[in-house]
Amino acid sequence: MINNLRVIAILEGISYLLLGITMPLKYLLEMPKPNYYVGMAHGVLFIVYCGLVVFLAIKKNWKLKLTLFSLAASLIPFGTFYADWKWFRKMKS
Repeated sequence: MINNLRVIAILEGISYLLLGITMPLKYLLEMPKPNYYVGMAHGVLFIVYCGLVVFLAIKKNWKLKLTLFSLAASLIPFGTFYADWKWFRKMKS
């Protein structure tokens, strides 16, 4: 299950960064379609990431600090990459 979280964390981080490209396309060049699709994918990945973090926190008895930092990582650009590098890759499945 940790491996699933790692994959979702990376995909969520990539989708977050892609929003930095599609938002200017939407508002500066009036191209809303890319932002629609990337935004939808990011929303789904965000929800899945948060759900997996909460699920694993309960299942694996994570400390509250780790759980909150893992959830907060999804709100910061590059945050999920950091969470994967700092915590998730060191965990056992």
